[in-house]
Amino acid sequence: MSDTEPIVPLRPRAPGAAAERMSARPAVHETTQQIAFDRRELNIILGIYGANVAGGEWRDYAIDFGRDKAVFSVFRRASEVPLYKIEKDPKLSRKQGAYSVVAQGGMILRRGHDLAQVLKVLIRKPKLYAV
Repeated sequence: MSDTEPIVPLRPRAPGAAAERMSARPAVHETTQQIAFDRRELNIILGIYGANVAGGEWRDYAIDFGRDKAVFSVFRRASEVPLYKIEKDPKLSRKQGAYSVVAQGGMILRRGHDLAQVLKVLIRKPKLYAV
C-alpha cells in the first residue's frame, strides 16, 4: 500500500462490497508544484530592487508564486499598480526564454534565458550634466 491510500478495515464480504469500498476511497490528485524564484535569482532581483529603493524610485514589492509562473512585482507606492513585473515562466524556457520584464501597460520590455541580462533593462544609466 502507498502512503496516500487510506487504511480500510476488513469487513465480511457481501455482494457489491468491493464496489462500495472502491467508491469510498478518495481520489488521489497529483501534487501541484508551484513555480518559484530560487536563491540566486532572488539575489539578482533584490540587488536591483535595493539600488532603486536607495535612489528613491521604488518603494514596495510583491512576490506571487503560482502553478504557471512566478512574478516579482515592483511598486512606486503600495496602493498603485505595479511599475514592472519580473516573470519566470518555465513553459517559455525553450522558446523565447523563461524570464521577462513587463511594463505597467503590459508591454514586454525584455525577454530571455539569462535573468541578469533581462534585468539590465531596469538599470538606470548615470546621467551626465555639463557644468
